[in-house]
Amino acid sequence: MAKTNRSPGARPAALTRDRIAEAAIELLDAHGQSGLTFRALALKLETGHGAIQWHVTNKAELLTAATVGALTRALASPVPGMPPRHVIHTVALGVFDAIDAHPWLGPQLFAVPWQPAMVKLWEQIGRPLEDLGVPDSAQFTAVSTLVSYIVGVGSQNATNTQALTGHGSRNEFLDAVAERWESLDPAEHPFVTRVAGRLRVHDDREEFLAGIDIILNGLLTAR
Repeated sequence: MAKTNRSPGARPAALTRDRIAEAAIELLDAHGQSGLTFRALALKLETGHGAIQWHVTNKAELLTAATVGALTRALASPVPGMPPRHVIHTVALGVFDAIDAHPWLGPQLFAVPWQPAMVKLWEQIGRPLEDLGVPDSAQFTAVSTLVSYIVGVGSQNATNTQALTGHGSRNEFLDAVAERWESLDPAEHPFVTRVAGRLRVHDDREEFLAGIDIILNGLLTAR
């Protein structure tokens, strides 16, 4: 019997799902979600649509693969014996830095909360919360709150970073905002005028971790 040729969409040996995901991440970083098309991906990978669709059938699946790829690199396995609070800090900073490097990542995590990347994040936050002694009855709400904080603040930080492009340095921007707050009527805005100077000296990562500790301290006090 004569051999049957493989179909035009047959998988090329050199093309893998991981390679496609990496190329998708690069396109998303450079052009955002609107720039991620199968045509652009095929050009970048120097292959055809059919070869890509052997591995990834549609754009939703492509976004999921890119999101998993970008977040997986950030979620390093915790070191055995590391204190649970330190584990949460490490995971949180990994996500914070990943969203800063890939600004599309935060909105994509919120857009599809049941995707594998979010499942992995829930798992890595949930386990150390158990080790901290957070009661079973509070764990779902605790993880949901922490994940929302981590992804939300990470996304806002990435938005702020993008907004600064072409508008001077971070210090210049914060100084301008601080001056605006300090110029407000202290009788009407006593708190804002009092903390305005903090804008000039705060560190984004330290403030981010301090917010996580506020949540954790509240959980442990209430148990």
